[in-house]
Amino acid sequence: MGVLDIVPAGVLTGDNVRKLFDYAKENKFAIPAINVTSSSTANAVLEAARDIKAPIILQVSQGGSAYYAGKGLSNDNQQASILGAVAAAHHIRTVAKAYGVPVVLHSDHCAHKLLPWFDGMLAADEAYFKEHQEPLFSSHMLDLSEEPKEENIATCVKYFKRMAPIGIWLEMEIGITGGEEDGVDNTGVDNASLYTQPEDIYDVHAALSAISPNFSIAAAFGNVHGVYKPGNVKLQPELLGKHQAYSSQKLGGKSDKPLYLVFHGGSGSTKEEIRTAVENGVVKMNVDTDTQFAYLAGIRVRLSISPRNRAMADCYLSGLCFQEKRLPTHSSW
Repeated sequence: MGVLDIVPAGVLTGDNVRKLFDYAKENKFAIPAINVTSSSTANAVLEAARDIKAPIILQVSQGGSAYYAGKGLSNDNQQASILGAVAAAHHIRTVAKAYGVPVVLHSDHCAHKLLPWFDGMLAADEAYFKEHQEPLFSSHMLDLSEEPKEENIATCVKYFKRMAPIGIWLEMEIGITGGEEDGVDNTGVDNASLYTQPEDIYDVHAALSAISPNFSIAAAFGNVHGVYKPGNVKLQPELLGKHQAYSSQKLGGKSDKPLYLVFHGGSGSTKEEIRTAVENGVVKMNVDTDTQFAYLAGIRVRLSISPRNRAMADCYLSGLCFQEKRLPTHSSW
């Protein structure tokens, strides 16, 4: 039985998201979640998913959403990030079904200081639901891992009570992902914070499962954002098996893997680390830095006929042309 026998092509919402993650768990694979920042990057991800006949997750970050709307817009109250996320969602919804694969439309890390962005997306979901009986997005992530555990869980519960009735999946994070993303800098956190404890995972599950089964947990097992050489980061995906076993025992042993787990900071991971994570119930794996490099490599190859073109492409993609006013004059093209 193939995935399209379980869920339809196009953007999924509600119980169809859970059915897709159940299918992934049963067939021992994780669905890649790729950050997109433009219609071009979104289309590239959809095309790749179509070509390998696989479900895919497209996600927007707070900074990526602002970029999608346009760097010329002010974002002092997250207005550009809200507009960009909504614009991305409408674009992806418009074209996704034509690619013939199931798509989860997701928003990435939202720290406490970015909650106005989350509020704006959720308001757009509710407006879309009134007209279409489903939300605009498939799922959203709350990353309150820097807050005390009790506050993290309580805030997730508050939002999940609003999300669940209209069919939005919640991804939450407990334990910190290292590195830096969207202005949230965890490069100097205590190493112990990079590894979540089983008791904390179960506390999250107990609180959220009372509302709906449609949630996943990004449990930290040494994860770091960005690309790195294998061995430079000590990932311990075997810890995820302990989380599953602890929660399974607390829940009476009805399922040996009751948790939907998420792998953050996937770029640069070894095949063995990925395999172990998937075997322990990871159904979603974030990959951003690797795909950014792949996208840049494709542009470089396309423009490699002319060294001048390659230099201009590098300048444009790094943002130096505009930030340092180095845009070439028309005659130099």
